[in-house]
Amino acid sequence: QCCVSTSPPGVALHKKKIHSICSSFKQNTVNSSKNPLVYINKQSIFGRTEMIDNTLNPDFVRKFVLDFFFEEKQNLRFDVYNVDTRSSNISKHDFLGQTFCTLGEIIGSAGGRLERTLSGIPGKKCGTIIFTAEELSNCRDIATMQLCANKLDKKDFFGKSDPFLVFYRSNEDGTFTICHKTEVVKNTLNPVWQPFTIPVRALCNGDYDRTVKVDVFDWDRDGSHDFIGEFTTSYREFSRGQSQFNVYEVLNPKKKGKKKKYVNSGTVRSTVVATAVVLWLQLVKCSCGNPSQPTSLHYMNPYQMNMYAMALKAVGEIIQDYDSDKLFPAYGFGAKLPPDGKISHAFPLNSNTDDPNCVGIEGVLEVYFQSLRSVQLYGPTNFAPVINQVARSAKEVTDGSQYFVLLMITDGVISDMVQTKEAVVNAASLPMSIIIVGVGPAEFDAMEELDGDEVRVSSRGRYAERDIVQFVPFRDYIDRSGNQVLSMARLAKDVLAEIPDQLLSYMKSRGIEPRPALPNTNNSQSLSLRI
Repeated sequence: QCCVSTSPPGVALHKKKIHSICSSFKQNTVNSSKNPLVYINKQSIFGRTEMIDNTLNPDFVRKFVLDFFFEEKQNLRFDVYNVDTRSSNISKHDFLGQTFCTLGEIIGSAGGRLERTLSGIPGKKCGTIIFTAEELSNCRDIATMQLCANKLDKKDFFGKSDPFLVFYRSNEDGTFTICHKTEVVKNTLNPVWQPFTIPVRALCNGDYDRTVKVDVFDWDRDGSHDFIGEFTTSYREFSRGQSQFNVYEVLNPKKKGKKKKYVNSGTVRSTVVATAVVLWLQLVKCSCGNPSQPTSLHYMNPYQMNMYAMALKAVGEIIQDYDSDKLFPAYGFGAKLPPDGKISHAFPLNSNTDDPNCVGIEGVLEVYFQSLRSVQLYGPTNFAPVINQVARSAKEVTDGSQYFVLLMITDGVISDMVQTKEAVVNAASLPMSIIIVGVGPAEFDAMEELDGDEVRVSSRGRYAERDIVQFVPFRDYIDRSGNQVLSMARLAKDVLAEIPDQLLSYMKSRGIEPRPALPNTNNSQSLSLRI
């Protein structure tokens, strides 16, 4: 597991976390045991994982910190060995395979997950190695925890159980990543594990409400540990300390499905939880925040609209005049949805997946405010899912009868730049334009790259067929005199200025004659109206 920071030139580093997992190692010789570890090599050996006894599918806990520079190619080599001796000399161990990649490939892979085949032994299949990447929060909290269990299931024929705990952090795609293992407590059904210290961001990436899964195992010498059960919680619940709320039932789904009278496989409770806030006070809080708080950009002020609503209304009221049915599909991106808290980056604001349409811009504003009351705002800021969502609709109508304009309003720095650039390149061949309005104080350098005015957006060697993105920062349109109407008129004019040319460029590239009376870019077209 590696921790990585990423930064385009001239921008402060943003920490990223990369978790490496080795799985499915093939045996070199019959009956040879596997005690695998991984060496990470840059120009020289950078570090090594811990060794895991007797398994072909190790899940490593140890992580490493590397600096990632967007503008540089940083080559990595991963060597996998079977540990046969206590020697620290690599040559004393059995070589199991290796793979090469760059740091950028790991970060830029779809979903932040890169899988590579190991090689290096002629004629043999060496297995695979998997890397996953996640943004590392700025949280510097350190947690000290201690847990104990009561009446766990007996797993050993000649004894009780040798239990240990495995902690997993939940990922944004619904998967889990191992982040801590306790020691093994021998021959007991009521273990008390030693206190341990763990960075809160390793446990939940600084999000106290993120799901933490804990598995309970009975240790076996041959590595085939017996599953006792599991439970889920969050660090916020853990941090309540010793109380009646911090007792968790250990459940085994298989046993629960087979036995009607099954209750649980024991209980686990936390006895000591302490959090230390280190290094500095965080002076700037997340701008999205709680919509009920005035510090949030989504604040539902009873007396005036927030910046999201202002931008939506300013642009929407003009562009809706060119839509015949006045039905607008509206999506949110970056939230936990009820009832199970699943994270989504493209969910209908009206909660109707079959019909996400809203009647007019007023209807969009209505469902926007309704959704703020039902969802939990949640990062990161991923653009690609909602761009691809609209692109799928545009792909169905390429005869010039319809043209799609996607308005995106965001307060965050883009988190999936590689995927978004690919989505824009793909969308550029469709009847589609993208308007991005950035609200709040964040830096929006990446948005300028997507805008493509200077250099056409490219992905994997392909350039966008045409420029389809227009970006403006909302803060540039806040009128100091307080004239909100004038500010919004200027905003709408600038973000919509390129749409006619973008529409015409698509029609021309497809040999489609545009209908008359399309607005031109210099706003000098004369219209004769008959009433």
